[in-house]
Formats: sequence, structure tokens, C-alpha cells
Amino acid sequence: MNSANTDRKYIFGAIVIVVVLIFAARLFYIQIIDESYKVTADNQAFRYVTDYPARGNIFDRNGKRLVYNQAAFDLMIIPRQVKPFDTLALCKLLEIEKEDLIKRLQKARKESVYKPSIFEKELSVETAGHIQEQLYLYTGFYMQSRTLRKYPMSIAAHLLGYVGEAPPELVDTSSYYRMGDYIGISGIEKSYEKDLRGVRGTKIIMVDVHNREKGSYMNGTFDTAAIAGKDIYTTLDLDMQMYAEQLLKNKIGSIVAIEPQTGEILILASSPSYDPNLLVGSIRSKNYNVLLRDTLNPLFNRAMMASYPPGSTFKIAQALVAQQEGILNSESRLPCNFVVAGKSIHCHHHGSPNLSESIQKSCNPYYCRTFINIINKYKKTEEGYLIWKKHINSMGFGVKLGVDLPNELRGNVPSVEFYDRYHGKGRWKAASIYSLGIGQGEMGVTPLQMASYCSLLANKGYYIIPHIAKKIEGGDIDKKYKEKKYSSIEPKYFDVVYDAMYQVVEAGTGSGGKIPGIPFCGKTGTAQNPHGEDHSIFICFAPKDNPKIALAIYVENAGFGATWAVPMASLLIEKYLTGKITRTEMEKKMMEGVVMPKYVLIKKNPLAD
Repeated sequence: MNSANTDRKYIFGAIVIVVVLIFAARLFYIQIIDESYKVTADNQAFRYVTDYPARGNIFDRNGKRLVYNQAAFDLMIIPRQVKPFDTLALCKLLEIEKEDLIKRLQKARKESVYKPSIFEKELSVETAGHIQEQLYLYTGFYMQSRTLRKYPMSIAAHLLGYVGEAPPELVDTSSYYRMGDYIGISGIEKSYEKDLRGVRGTKIIMVDVHNREKGSYMNGTFDTAAIAGKDIYTTLDLDMQMYAEQLLKNKIGSIVAIEPQTGEILILASSPSYDPNLLVGSIRSKNYNVLLRDTLNPLFNRAMMASYPPGSTFKIAQALVAQQEGILNSESRLPCNFVVAGKSIHCHHHGSPNLSESIQKSCNPYYCRTFINIINKYKKTEEGYLIWKKHINSMGFGVKLGVDLPNELRGNVPSVEFYDRYHGKGRWKAASIYSLGIGQGEMGVTPLQMASYCSLLANKGYYIIPHIAKKIEGGDIDKKYKEKKYSSIEPKYFDVVYDAMYQVVEAGTGSGGKIPGIPFCGKTGTAQNPHGEDHSIFICFAPKDNPKIALAIYVENAGFGATWAVPMASLLIEKYLTGKITRTEMEKKMMEGVVMPKYVLIKKNPLAD
């Protein structure tokens, strides 16, 4: 027994010695060899600074810069490190009130006493330099660099979008974003956020007891480098975008232009607009509230979010569906008068136009009758309507096209359920909704959809999803933006409407837009507006053969399509295809023209200064 007890003592002693040696070795390693432990242990002597990456630049299709970065600084605070300081002196330095300073201190402590947070954001280089000279007096405060967006041309605000702080609800759920990070809020900045933002890094800076930086720890051995965001080359044509916005000055409306063969957006203009530089930096919040209260609603992107009646431009879609359904052919003639639901539909005494003439002369009775005939081809109204609706949806109406920009609306092609609720199930007929035949009633389309529709007409049956990204640095755009989207209409039925649209410009309602030497195709529209003057509409593509540009223009409260939309489109086509304007009188009239609702008082923009 004694021998056994002695053996157990030796074994126990050996185990104790081994454990002690292991702990000693581990302590030696983490204190002497492993420098990362020293970084943690000496946390009070080090400052962990976020290295924000430069956000990617944005260019137009020709390499002209639309958005770049400019240097800025945030004044940061780590509450646990703050020591008593002269509050009045800091207030004077930052040009803030003492009550504001106290609130900011309380907010920082509430967020975290250990982690840094922003005390004063988005300081200019000059202001930050002045404050930096005094920071040795304020332990726990330090300056952190970041970049802000700069818009050299002050255009395309709705398309480019803006950047702001990541909202708390995103920070709470994201594995990447932290409080104080910036994120794309709208436009390209939002839809291509992951490409543009880059990847943040971290720098470990040594500081002395006076809060002065003494350099990088271990020459940056433990730093992680930021990775700059990717540059994006857009499909936008800067010169054409600027020209479109000039034409829309003092008007409410939108211009969208697309390259038909590629689906690339050349112009996306909405008016009224605003200078995107107004939503950059510390002035963003104040300016946003002013813009939000503006009765002209400059923040609203009419190109993608406004839903308008398509008006007479929709007659082309009806002509295509009617041919596909065997209701009409190129020689079909219908009388230029029609009585439906006890109402007489009049026109301009065209006699009995054929299909081409009905488009050229924009005959309302022809298309009210045609729409009803399409629906009544089938035994049940609902069946006929759903088949008609399927054709219309295939042209890009009543659906989201899938553009690579946020907040796209689908417009409205009413559902069967809608009419069941409105008229009563089984109680409505084609004659109840005949106004859809001429693009009125409950129909709603966006200018973007209209431009895509015009591209489909130019391509005789297909469109490519409109998109704004042409090339992403080190990558490629989504393959869906290269695929053809075919409508349900056979290509052979496009020939007659193609020629009819040419006659609209040559000898019809769009003849005021003729360009010497450039034949093109178009269709005017006048959309009824229950709130005031009708809207002026024009869609077109040019040149007639091998089209290079498809356009949709809406000018609100401007009356007939031929009055404003046609000449504006004509000028844009001439500039895009020739690089110059020869009809200077027309240009002057369009540029200087003021088209505003009567209830709108035109006054100086409070942000103009």
C-alpha cells in the first residue's frame, strides 16, 4: 500500500509539473512572441481606425465622369477614453451650442462606451485641418477620413441616386454594415451598392498620453487594407442627358431614350429635378426636407414611377394584337364613327380608313371597335380579355421590365378581378371597358415602359430589358441584359405599323418633327388628364431603317402631342444622329417654353443659392 501511494504521489506531481509548464509556455508565447495579444492588452495605447474604401467612380458610355469622390473627415469619439475638457472651447471649435454637445456625448455613451462613434460628420478638409490642430486637448476624440460623392455636371439626379448613412435596422441585421457606414440610398448608388462600396479595412494607430498619433503599430503588420470600390461605366450619354434636361426646363414630364438593339438607356430624364450635390455631406438632411416639401415634387422620378395613360400611342399595340388574333389585316377598313354603350365616338371624318391610315390619322372609332371585336371573338368576356391582356403584357405593359435601377413601377393593365369588383362579377362586357382600346380608362404606363415598347416596335417584335450598367470594372453585367424578350406578336405583323408610323411623321400628326435627310417613325398621343390640361406624348425611333435610338416623351399639361413632345423628340434625334442642331428657332422655342399647371406658382428655388 505504501508503495502504491508513493507511485500515485509521483504521478500526481508529474501531472502538476506538466500543467504548470504548459501554462508557462502559453504565457511566454502570448506575452513575448504573439504580438496580437499585446495589441489587445495595450488597448488604451492604440486606436483602431476604420479605413473606408474609396467608392467606385461612375462614368457615362463615352468615359466622361459623372460621379467621383472628394475627401472629407468625421470627428470620432470613444467615450471611455474621454477625459475632462473645456466644453466651451470645443463648442466654439465645432460651432455648436453646449446643449448640442451634451446631447452628442450622451448619445455616444448610449451607443457604446468602448466603441468609436461619429461626433461630427462630413467635415471639409479645411475644417478638419483646423480642428486637428487642437485635438491634443481632447483625449478620446480623433479624426477619421472618408470620402463624399461629387457630381461635376449636376445632372441625372434620379438616375445616379445618392448615398447616406446605413439605417439602424440594416446595421442590426447586416454582417457588413456598421453604425456610421454609408450606403447607396437610390439610383445606381443603390442598385450597384455591392460593386461600388468596396471593402473596408482597419488601421492600428499608436497614440501617446496627449492623444497625439505616434504612427502605425508595427509598421502596419496587423492592419487590413481597404479595397476600393469598382468603377461603373453606364450606358448614359452625358451630352444627350444634359440636352434632354435643358429641353425639360420649366416643364413637368420625362424623356427616356433607349438604343433598341442593346436595351441600353441613353437618356433618363425627369423634370422637375434637382442638383445631386444638394444631397451630399452635412447639408443633405436639411436640403432633403426642403426638396420633400417642394410642391413640384423634384424627388419624384417620373421616368420610372409616374403612371400615365398611353393615349393614342397604344393604338399601335391594338393593331398588332388585332392582326395576331385575325381580327384585322392591312386592308381592313372600318367606318369612322361608332356608337357604344349609348355613346357616340366621333373622329375627324376620315371616312373608312384602312389599318395604316387608322394609325396615321389616329382614328378613335377604329380602335374602340377593334378592341371590342378582339374581346368578343371569344365566348366569354373574361376569356377574351385575358388573351388580350396576355398580348399586352408581352409588350412590357403592366409588368416590371427588370431594369437595373430601384423603384420601378409596373404600371397598370387592369385584372379581371378588378372589373369584377367594379362592375360586378359576370356583369361587364367589352363595351364596358372600350376606352382601353385608345389607351385611356384604367390603363397606366411609365415613360420607361413606353421607350421599351418603342424599342420593340423598332426591332419588329422584341426588346432587351432596359439597363443602365454597360461595364463593371473587373466584371460583366448580368446576362439577362443581353437576352431578347419576344412579344407574342409574330414579326410579320409589324411591317404595316412600321410603315404607318413612318407616315405619321411624313404626313400625319407628327409631321412637325420632320428632319431633312433623316426619315424616322413615330406616333403622337394626347393623354386625357382629369386634373387639368391633357398630357403631350410622342414615341419614335430613328432612323427608319436600322434604328439607333428609341424615344418616349411625356410633357404634362401640354395639350396635343404635336405641340411639345414632337419637336422635342425631333431635336433629340437630330442631335444624337448628327451631333448638331440646325433648326435653331425650334430649339429656342422648346428651350424657353414654360409649360406648368395653372395652379403652380413659379418661384425661385430656395436651394438655388
